[in-house]
Amino acid sequence: MEPSAWLGAGLARVVFYPTLLYTVLRGKLRGPGHREWYHRIDRTVLLGALPLRGLTRKLVQDENVRGVITMNEKYETRFLCNSSKEWKKVGVEQLRLSTVDMTGVPTLANLHRGVQFALKYEALGQCVYVHCKAGRSRSATMVAAYLIQVHNWSPEEAIRAIASIRDHIHITPGQLTVLREFHKATRLPTGGKGDT
Repeated sequence: MEPSAWLGAGLARVVFYPTLLYTVLRGKLRGPGHREWYHRIDRTVLLGALPLRGLTRKLVQDENVRGVITMNEKYETRFLCNSSKEWKKVGVEQLRLSTVDMTGVPTLANLHRGVQFALKYEALGQCVYVHCKAGRSRSATMVAAYLIQVHNWSPEEAIRAIASIRDHIHITPGQLTVLREFHKATRLPTGGKGDT
């Protein structure tokens, strides 16, 4: 790991709980500072903050969530969220695609894995909850990749669509770069006879 990446990962650990508290407080505020914990993006995907244990019943029963894409590192979900085994007990499959908070960029391979996971549940008529700590950056990047795949949108179109529903998302320049790579990869020929 490069020194700058190591420092970024260390800083993310140090500020995790203070920034999570900030997210919780924004969710409890009333008025212009309020932020919803999660939003439905389409009939399949919900984008949000950490699915705290108290949300489990609502997500499973009211939102038909049967898959969870966790963009967090393990330490972020260890105490406040369901483990993979706990999710499984309530009929939910978890896919963890660990990405460092604040400075992390999901890998291209992980974007493909997450999109395929969401498409599996879309085909079943069930829902997927995609989250990171605040549902703003890492998870928004994953949801943008899903929208690029489903609608053949550009990264910018996908980001605008998400922001029109969840206006506090924040896609970093590095995340936009990987979304452009994802978009390019989804547009490549599939190996038919006329392909070069």
